[in-house]
Amino acid sequence: MTATLPLFPLSTVLLPGASLPLHVFEPRYRQLTVDLVTGAVPERTFGVVSIKQGWEVGAENIEALHQIGCTAVLQEARRLPDGRFDLTTTGGRRFRLLAVDEDSAPYLVGSVEWLPDTPAPPEIEAVLPLLADSARAAHGRYREAAHQSEGPRPPAVDTAVADLAYALAGDCLLTLEDRQRLLEETSPARRLRLVRKVLHREAGILDALGAVPAPLSELGHLPHRN
Repeated sequence: MTATLPLFPLSTVLLPGASLPLHVFEPRYRQLTVDLVTGAVPERTFGVVSIKQGWEVGAENIEALHQIGCTAVLQEARRLPDGRFDLTTTGGRRFRLLAVDEDSAPYLVGSVEWLPDTPAPPEIEAVLPLLADSARAAHGRYREAAHQSEGPRPPAVDTAVADLAYALAGDCLLTLEDRQRLLEETSPARRLRLVRKVLHREAGILDALGAVPAPLSELGHLPHRN
């Protein structure tokens, strides 16, 4: 099934279930915000796609967009006195970008198809709880290395296995490439193995450097050149 989504290219990767604050100042994305709030865009939903290089995407470099993105659902929009907006959004469904329309709206509009997970064979389903436990252990090691005892808590015990890798990655400072690989992976088992590997790697780096990453909450309002 295909759908049409307004697109918001960013130099970050939005994962399903993750929070993404946005500061909107460029006119075309101010218009997108108005369209979301007024219902001109259905379900207050737009697509976030990460940019492979640089900060901006225009008519001359559409190929700079990654093919797999994630919908963002607008939770709150606060209009500032000068017409800018502060947005609170949450990651929704993954999609594959099929085509980009540059002319029908002030902002980019994408034709997309939804990207579901691939069904796991019974033998893989049987080991998913073990993979989940090992991924949680890697997350605990990362939190200990990052001294995050006062930060965001581990995912709830009833978090669905298909969502667990995203939830584990949500409060960790991972590279854009790592997050994009997690977003693109359609096997929950491989996703858990990937997040386990990445978190062990990052914990080892933090241990070796004796460094502590800044909390994600302090990075949420970094300027996005939109």
